[in-house]
Formats: sequence, structure tokens, C-alpha cells
Amino acid sequence: MTTTLLTIWFLHLAAMMSPGANVLLVSQLAASDRTRSARFAALGVTAGAAIWSTCAVLGVNAVFQAVPGLRLALQVAGGLYLLLVASRLWRSGGADLNGQATSVSASAAFRLGFLTNITNPKSALFFGSVFAASFPAQPSALLQMSAVVMVVLNALCWHTLLAYLFSRERVRAAYSRTRKTANRVASVAVGTLGLGLLAASMREIKAHPFMQTN
Repeated sequence: MTTTLLTIWFLHLAAMMSPGANVLLVSQLAASDRTRSARFAALGVTAGAAIWSTCAVLGVNAVFQAVPGLRLALQVAGGLYLLLVASRLWRSGGADLNGQATSVSASAAFRLGFLTNITNPKSALFFGSVFAASFPAQPSALLQMSAVVMVVLNALCWHTLLAYLFSRERVRAAYSRTRKTANRVASVAVGTLGLGLLAASMREIKAHPFMQTN
């Protein structure tokens, strides 16, 4: 059991460390002097990880395979949502966000983190594949529950750490000097992720049997 959990922990940590929408969201909020918002966004991301890992344990992959349209719809929604976030980042430009910082409520930051994670079905596919590869043929309920708890703690610790690191004075000072560029870079990165989800969805839709003509 310990070996299985360590394997899942390592794979999940490696996946979280790669630049993605969750990392960009939390780090950008923290660096723009919104540490409290970044922490609540981290909680939202963690809540999304809890749901996706639980769904993976319950076999959501089988549901996605049986009803591919469901996953595609969620994937398209995720792509569009990321484009919306990218648009907001781009429009913010180099404006001073300190005035907006206090206006970002805890619930709004949590919702932003949650939606960023939950609208990406690749999270479910990731957990499903990792669990399938790591679990024994008949995993116990204790092992499954322990894996979900570990994923939640992993996500919480990592994204909270990001919020802390990017809220340090030196990082904030550097961000303040390059605010416009940083927002535009973050916007392009998030937008690229969104377009990637939409492009992958379009390819799958075209390849799906119901799109084929005789």
C-alpha cells in the first residue's frame, strides 16, 4: 500500500509542477499582491482535485468511454472558460491591480480556482490512468480512500506553497515592474491552454463515428 501511494504521490506532484492553468492562476494572483485571493484559489483548485480523484476512483473513465460526448462537452466548456480568463488577463494590461485586490472576495477566488480545475476533464483522465496503473487488480476501499486523501493534501500543499512563494516581496517587486508584460504572458499561456483543449476537442469530434459520412 505504501509503495502504491508513493507512486501516485510522485506522479501527481510531477504533473502539478508542469506549468498549467492552475499554477498560472495561483501564482499570478499571489504576485499581483492578492495573497489572500491566491490562497482561496488554491483551495478551489484543491476542491476540484478532490472531485476528479474521487470520480476516478468511482470509475468516471468508464462513463467517459461510454458517453464520449459528455467528456467532449466538458472539454469544450473548459477551453472556453480558459479563453475567458485569458481575455480578462489581457484586458487588465499594466493597470495597477491593487485597487482590485481587495475587491476579489474569498468566494470569487475559490470559484475561480475551482472552475479552472473542474472544467478540465484531462484531470479525470490523469487520475484514472494513474490509479489504474498503480492500484492492484482489486484495490481495497482503504487504499482508494487513502489515495484520494493524499491527492487532496498534495494539491493543497503545492498550491498553497505557490501562493506563499509568489507573494514574497522580491517576486511582487519584480511583478510590479513588469506588470503589463507579466499579465500578457500569463494571458497568452492560459489562452494557449484553452485553444489546445478546443483543438483537441475538434479533432476528436471529427474523428468520432457520428461525424463520418458514407
